[in-house]
Amino acid sequence: MPEITVAKAFQERKDYLMLTLLNSEEGLKKKIDSAEVHRPGLALGGFLERFPHRRTQVLGETEMAYISSLPKERLVEVLEGLFSFDMPWIIISKSIPPPVELLAMADRKKTAVFSSRLSTSELIGRLSVFLDNYFAPSISVHGTLVDVYGVGLLYTGKSGVGKSECALDLIERGHRLVADDVIKITRKSSSFIVGQSSELLGQHMEVRGIGIIDIEALFGIRAIRIQKRIEVEVRLQYWEETAHYERLGIEDKYTTILGVEIPLVTIPVSPGKNITVISEVIAMNHMLKVYGENSAQDLSRRLTERLARSSNIQDYIESDYE
Repeated sequence: MPEITVAKAFQERKDYLMLTLLNSEEGLKKKIDSAEVHRPGLALGGFLERFPHRRTQVLGETEMAYISSLPKERLVEVLEGLFSFDMPWIIISKSIPPPVELLAMADRKKTAVFSSRLSTSELIGRLSVFLDNYFAPSISVHGTLVDVYGVGLLYTGKSGVGKSECALDLIERGHRLVADDVIKITRKSSSFIVGQSSELLGQHMEVRGIGIIDIEALFGIRAIRIQKRIEVEVRLQYWEETAHYERLGIEDKYTTILGVEIPLVTIPVSPGKNITVISEVIAMNHMLKVYGENSAQDLSRRLTERLARSSNIQDYIESDYE
């Protein structure tokens, strides 16, 4: 399971979250192992039975106003109940100064306390983006990812089948490369996945017979993008006479990556076949389907209506004796 130390989170997102450490650095050694963010209002009120203490704890203006209103004896009692749990870190929004009792208790429990200049809602929003990205499930796959007319096409297939060459041709036609060879795929939610290049390879591409080329250096910044939502997998495979390939496309086929289902299009590769133009058609046809248009199903429906109409006319003619 992914995890990140408080020190690393502070170092990487100090400016983004506008953080200032308020107590000892001992708490920086703790680990954050959850993407969830929690406001411990009920815990401060004394209900600790279902306190999600492993989450990032955010104290907003409401929680701090409640803490400030407590007499010292009651405040110490509330803090002892709160810090009886091993919390990874605490962040106070709006730069509200905490009472010294809170900082002293946090030091004893070796829990880092931070102040942020952000409002509570903005702080939680930025924390959620940062932690969700860090803890999102991800895998690395072999393939090529290209942005074609705004649609992320993931090309897969055996080595040497022509994935990179197809992507290179698409780049020359004005489309953009996201990643080649090794693609890091991350599930951003239950309904979509995003692909990006590995930090080591960047927007480099291997073209057999030439070697490694730098797409950004050759074609300019317009030819690349950092990441793209993957919407269709285009599986390239060598042509086989005995294999069955889709001719009508009435029923869509799907594949699943990280639990997310996306359309799958299998394209047989043979000499003379223009995979680039086919890729553009795949992208445009996908967008038509997104907008509710399905050419294959529309044609099938019209043919069915035409046949039914012809049958009705023929029946009428055969029964007409006037």
